[in-house]
Amino acid sequence: MRKIPTLFRRDPDDRRRVLSEADPECRWVLDGEGVATRKYDGTCVLLDENGDWWARREVKPGKAQPPDYRPIMTDETTGKTVGWEPIAQSSFAAFHAEALAAHPGEFPHGTYELIGPKVNGNPEGVRGHELVAHADAERLEVPRDVEGLREWLLAHPAYEGVVWHHPDGRRAKLKRRDFA
Repeated sequence: MRKIPTLFRRDPDDRRRVLSEADPECRWVLDGEGVATRKYDGTCVLLDENGDWWARREVKPGKAQPPDYRPIMTDETTGKTVGWEPIAQSSFAAFHAEALAAHPGEFPHGTYELIGPKVNGNPEGVRGHELVAHADAERLEVPRDVEGLREWLLAHPAYEGVVWHHPDGRRAKLKRRDFA
């Protein structure tokens, strides 16, 4: 799991906002390539090929990594390291267990968004904890220009944002709060 790049460059004076200029790594979105899907507002978890569950975890520079942490990449700008920690030691372990218990059966390996009443203040508005497979995310028809995307995202407050998926595996994202 590599951190998904933001479609537009961040404002160097206010990193919470984006500029109208595309990140060159994500230009393919503006060229009409890839499929847009809903970005759910929860926390990312992974079921690996061995059947083990992992929680996404960011470790700030200078902070100790948790036991059995698997670092994936370090953001050159922020210095934060993104990786996976065993779900059992995550602060979301109990909610993850509730989501599994609510939907018994096998889950295919892959990444999921854990959403629910005790995750990020429940912006998704669900009654119980759930796992949403990123592979099954709701597909969206959205504009492909900065102004159109700004208008679309601000008009759809129920959505955290959009993630585009390129057939070759690349991804790009844009959050509503990028325009706040």
